[in-house]
Amino acid sequence: MDEKEREVMPGIPPGVELQESSNRRILLAMGGFFLLGIALALLLFGGPLLDGFKADMPVDLPQIPAAVENLNDGNPAVNTLVAGDQATEFVLSDLEGNDVSLSDFAGQPLMINFWATWCAPCRLEMPELQKAQETHQDQGLVVLAVNAQEDPQQVREFIDELGLTFTPLLDSDGAVGRAYGALGLPSTYFVEPSGEVSAVHRGILSKEQIETYLTQILP
Repeated sequence: MDEKEREVMPGIPPGVELQESSNRRILLAMGGFFLLGIALALLLFGGPLLDGFKADMPVDLPQIPAAVENLNDGNPAVNTLVAGDQATEFVLSDLEGNDVSLSDFAGQPLMINFWATWCAPCRLEMPELQKAQETHQDQGLVVLAVNAQEDPQQVREFIDELGLTFTPLLDSDGAVGRAYGALGLPSTYFVEPSGEVSAVHRGILSKEQIETYLTQILP
């Protein structure tokens, strides 16, 4: 405390402010050492401690939304298929240049998946589509992977990288995507053997979701 402060508060005896200041410094130092000890403990043992804590916590993975991609090219004539509609007929080329039509698979349960190589959710769900086809191929399940307006070489490299065996189809002008209303990627249409759309899922599919949808279309 300076002389001016003593003039304002003359009743405070000399030395009191020094004792208070000293006590404050001691408390601050003790607090600093305490925080330093906590930091060192977390640094040395934080990994195992946090791992054990996280292991007891329930994990809730949120649904990843569909990545929006404009397949319309300025054309406002976009349809939207919903459950109960008949799947729209189309003819697309595969990577070998062969024409593949929807009617080629009449009487079979279908998963029509609209996707692109740049779409991260598409990449994540592709292995699950592959597993679904392998698991249910004896029941006639067919996965039609309709690529959205990409170069065939890009598509081929993607398919080879992930080791996928189902045939990708090239929607080079986006016409089929517009006909189905697949303006967000990935979008998947589950089609019964009769040709009726059983369900439409927009966004990434989990294994559990795929199996739930398939119960509605598999024989």
